[in-house]
Amino acid sequence: MTERDNPGHVVVRLDDVRKEYDGATALDGVSLRVTAGEAVAVMGPSGCGKSTLLNMVAGLDRPTAGTVTVGGEDLTALNETGLARYRRRRVGIVFQFFNLLDDLPAVDNVALAAQLTGVPARQARARALEMLDRLGVADRADAYPATLSGGQRQRVAVARALVNRPALLLADEPTGALDSRAGEQVMELLTDLHRAGQTLLIVTHDPRLAQRCASRLVEMADGRVVRERALAAAV
Repeated sequence: MTERDNPGHVVVRLDDVRKEYDGATALDGVSLRVTAGEAVAVMGPSGCGKSTLLNMVAGLDRPTAGTVTVGGEDLTALNETGLARYRRRRVGIVFQFFNLLDDLPAVDNVALAAQLTGVPARQARARALEMLDRLGVADRADAYPATLSGGQRQRVAVARALVNRPALLLADEPTGALDSRAGEQVMELLTDLHRAGQTLLIVTHDPRLAQRCASRLVEMADGRVVRERALAAAV
């Protein structure tokens, strides 16, 4: 049984997580739970620790103290090889500035993520085309990133993040680099993913994104969670 088949199961668990950089505290005793099928938005002013929190869950950074558990796996116990394997198989990550490879067409950007987990090239390409079709950009499969609109690039980035069918999708300011029209398209996409049961953890400065796409809002300030509340997301 996967996390998606088991709503209410805790997918993400942070316990008293602290992170310090050169004596400065980025996270100050953060505890958080995200259950299967939830879409949680994390908001707060610049420097409040929200991106650091996302990096902890992504296995891109390590806490100074506390534990981070995703899908029952304690990330703080993994070495760098184990964290790399975790990132490929257990989570999908969507970045503000897409992070696509400019010298590869869209389909190969997506297929590469599957190949890195050991999927044969032909199967990876087929899976990539299926995901691009699902996200409405199959007609741009052979286009290079520079020829895509911002909204199309972010859809390709989401396809790449989802191609390995991760239990958890992480999004760091997914509309931050987009104009209003493209931002609306990405909001609709994230809302559809939530409706389909995808577990989401979204860092954003945009209250519209939180209201549209999330079922719960976590507000941060000075490295701490200061408030949590349910949202009436369209699910």
